[in-house]
Amino acid sequence: MSQQLSTAPDLHRMPTDQDLGRLQFTTLLYYLQCTNPDNGLVRDKTSPASPASIAAIGMALATIPVVVERGVVIRQFAVKIARQRLQFLLSCPQGPEPDASGYKGFFYHFLDIETGRRVWDCELSTVDSAFLFAGALTVAAYFDGDAAEEIEVRRLATELYERADWNWACDRGLTLTHGWRPESGFIPHRWRGYDEGLLLYILGLGSPTHPLPPESYAAYTESYEWRNIYGRELLYSGPLFTHQLSHLWIDFRGIRDAFMREHDSDYFRNSRHATYVHQEYAIRNPLHFSGYGEHCWGFTASDGPGWIKRTIDGVEREFFDYVARGAPFGPDDGTVSPWVVVASLPFAPEIVVPTVRNFARMDLGMTRLYGFKSSFNPSFPVDGTSAGWWVSPFHFGVDQGPVVLMIENYRTGLLWNTMRRCGPVVAGLRRAGFSGGWL
Repeated sequence: MSQQLSTAPDLHRMPTDQDLGRLQFTTLLYYLQCTNPDNGLVRDKTSPASPASIAAIGMALATIPVVVERGVVIRQFAVKIARQRLQFLLSCPQGPEPDASGYKGFFYHFLDIETGRRVWDCELSTVDSAFLFAGALTVAAYFDGDAAEEIEVRRLATELYERADWNWACDRGLTLTHGWRPESGFIPHRWRGYDEGLLLYILGLGSPTHPLPPESYAAYTESYEWRNIYGRELLYSGPLFTHQLSHLWIDFRGIRDAFMREHDSDYFRNSRHATYVHQEYAIRNPLHFSGYGEHCWGFTASDGPGWIKRTIDGVEREFFDYVARGAPFGPDDGTVSPWVVVASLPFAPEIVVPTVRNFARMDLGMTRLYGFKSSFNPSFPVDGTSAGWWVSPFHFGVDQGPVVLMIENYRTGLLWNTMRRCGPVVAGLRRAGFSGGWL
């Protein structure tokens, strides 16, 4: 059942600028076509009933510089898109009421795509709000001209970011909580140990209005796990996206905090090691899933076949729905995510490129609208489909951004260079103890 084409003669050919541009453009179309033109809110996924996702809105904002630089939308219109989106978010009601849009400057994870109010009794999410703030700061740094609309975008983005009360979100502790619900209060989980929360702390530390104390970053890092996996020394986190999302905005090459200085590494090099760990896990394939190998890997938070058990080829398999899959310690149910491989392009192009070429030969939609489907599972047979096994029917707004942004960072470093001019990010890195390199 393996769909690998590792013997294809051009598998290791580096992609042309045209190849990457095509994938980037088809992926980018999500934010142009799945956005409510009345208010700029972006669907969480391509399901018609899907609400807006705060993280997807942040990703959409972050891709605006790419849209301009790649000639998709001219600058004078792109700045209007950013302005409208920021204006609407600032107009959304903030307060303790259960049907507000957010509280203390943070936003609920999912919002009604028409009204901007909370849906599904979802949580007020600190990390998803951070992706929104990062997107807002991106357009603030990018639109640096003297035109009135560019000045207004900077003002709106600054206001949106600076009203977030980071100390409230710590709930009288040193570390940030995952979030809050008006019905029950703070969620009893905290951002501790290495994950995508790295961005959360840098933004919180860099706030000029409600900054986190430096001790909060030390509390976040104190439960870091430095491990030797497959002969590679690295700071461990299982899902591959955790090694990528902070890097969409921040160029970690050559800059180090106290932990990385102690281990003579940096977060960029660490993500390179993590990318190789995912590939090596698939090559070893200890659970004997179909398709895994040198050119089929990438385990992350993703859609899945569903919460179901099936006996396949005499083996009882347990499958999952949307869950954070990881390597090498799981969870793993045979589900692979092409987008998370593309998002490692700057870290390890020599193994990402042939893997993407392999995915391109599979029926995963690379050249069609919105690019690669979010995930697939060759170990879960589905009759009557062209692939013969499960492929996610959806694209997710939070997955599209990393593809667009990391292709651009690989091609030109656009987002990294833009965010070097972002005062709060620079201040947050320094307060976290980062030094060296471009800092």
